[in-house]
Amino acid sequence: MWHGVPRPEDGRVTEIIAGLYLSPPEFLALLGAVALVVARWLPPAARPRVTIAAGAVLVPSAIVLGAVGIRWQMLPVLAGAAVAAPFALSPLLRRRTGRPAWRARRWLAVPGSVACVGLIATGPVAAWAFPVPVFPEPSGRFAVGTRVVQWTDPRRPESFTADPHDRRTVVVQLWYPARKSPAGAPRAPYLGRTEHEARTVSDALARQVGLPGFLVDGVPRARTRAVFDAPVADAGGRFPVVLFSPGSGGVRTQNTAWAEELASHGYVVAALDHPYDSAAVVLADGRTIRSETVSTGDREEDERLAAGWTAVRAADLGFVLTQLDRLGGGEITGPLTGRLDTGRVAVTGHSMGGAAALLAARRDRRFDAVVDLDGYPHGPVSPALRQPALALTQAITSGTDPRYLPRLTEALELSTATSYRLTVPGAAHLTFMDGPLYLPPVPSLVGSLGRTESPHVVAAATLAFLDATLRHEPGDLAGVLSAYGDLSVHHPDDGR
Repeated sequence: MWHGVPRPEDGRVTEIIAGLYLSPPEFLALLGAVALVVARWLPPAARPRVTIAAGAVLVPSAIVLGAVGIRWQMLPVLAGAAVAAPFALSPLLRRRTGRPAWRARRWLAVPGSVACVGLIATGPVAAWAFPVPVFPEPSGRFAVGTRVVQWTDPRRPESFTADPHDRRTVVVQLWYPARKSPAGAPRAPYLGRTEHEARTVSDALARQVGLPGFLVDGVPRARTRAVFDAPVADAGGRFPVVLFSPGSGGVRTQNTAWAEELASHGYVVAALDHPYDSAAVVLADGRTIRSETVSTGDREEDERLAAGWTAVRAADLGFVLTQLDRLGGGEITGPLTGRLDTGRVAVTGHSMGGAAALLAARRDRRFDAVVDLDGYPHGPVSPALRQPALALTQAITSGTDPRYLPRLTEALELSTATSYRLTVPGAAHLTFMDGPLYLPPVPSLVGSLGRTESPHVVAAATLAFLDATLRHEPGDLAGVLSAYGDLSVHHPDDGR
């Protein structure tokens, strides 16, 4: 099975073979390298043909990889081929010059072949552990379009700088229901509008978690399922709106698979970059703003800082809703003018973004529902939530912050609307974002649901909740949510 992911900037293609996470040139280079090693052990009559065929496959593939950019995962493959090549080619060359064929003695050939195979095998293993992410095909009836906007709040000073004239600016990416694009239409890059922006953001994210940037060099190569500036879908009327705030240091695209799934089902998702909090925010003028939110190691001080950062994020969410309301009403012109239903709005977020969503919902009655993706509620839990809420969490273990569950439960029980806490078995903190698509499948890191099931579960549970609360679709919401994990339902009277 092939997944075609066109690269719009230069026409190159990074098609990925499902399961191996290798592009066609990488796969052919792997086959050529293996064939060079195997040739040494074939009967004399077959060796020349196999060696020539291996070279005919390997050399062009290596040239193509050199032209488009070699991923580090392919270096051991090419190294193994380079070591094997003299042993495979020497008998062929000596025969052509009329000299007696030479073969390495078995005591040298066996460990040499084993070493070459070990090197070559490292490549696909590394590609599987750190792949170019393949985004799932959205299951809804709409194709998905995306666009990026930048808005400045003239009423709010930038609290992270000392310049009194600096005003708070946010970058927002919209995913929306679109008309189906022509076959072969270029898909949007994953981490930015351009490959340069994607690499800037990828390097910043890697530095933030202490990883060398080259380990995740496949991430900025990825292409999503959305098309930039695709025409808005003709059908569907006005679309409900879902705002999203990423985790601490996270970026607006970190939940792309989730956003595309929601958009394919008729929602407009608006995800925010929070400057000076997100790992890297590339502004329209080319400036890059990097994160300045750093923990101190002191629990009380960090909680105070986190509460302040959460408040800034909540204000960002309220401002963006105001801008979307103006866009929906025609005060701001754009492709989505008149297509947004800002009378049906959910606010959502992952980790600290989930805390910001809870706080924004308390502050702003314009939000009709709230979804917290494994976010600890920083700051006060009052006033009480008046909107229905869904909190998706990983399993609570002995390693979980002991304050997390009591604080989250308190926030939900104080709500004057029915709220839900869904604990997803096999989930980890990064299950609730795109991490399982491109990080090593280590359960403690990304959970044990797998690269296919992780985005499906999170999006399906979110959709069920949004359909019930924003579209008021009939059905047993608790029953649907229970299919995805252990559900606790908090009715308005339960906490009284």
